Amino acid sequence: MTNSTPAPAFRDPDFTLAQLRGDCVRMAPHWPMAARVVPAPVPPSSIRGVVVPPVSVRLVGGLPGFG
Repeated sequence: MTNSTPAPAFRDPDFTLAQLRGDCVRMAPHWPMAARVVPAPVPPSSIRGVVVPPVSVRLVGGLPGFG
């Protein structure tokens, strides 16, 4: 089945973000979601070979939430 009617965003220059969001909300139930996969935790002792450049360490260390 093909739809020969262009989407409103392409034929109406006044199409708003609110209208687009409304269209997305109406279409969301039609899109299936994959089952959420939660990865198993990994103990820090098994993480080896990760190299973090000193500049990145300083950057993250300077962030209020991580420093």
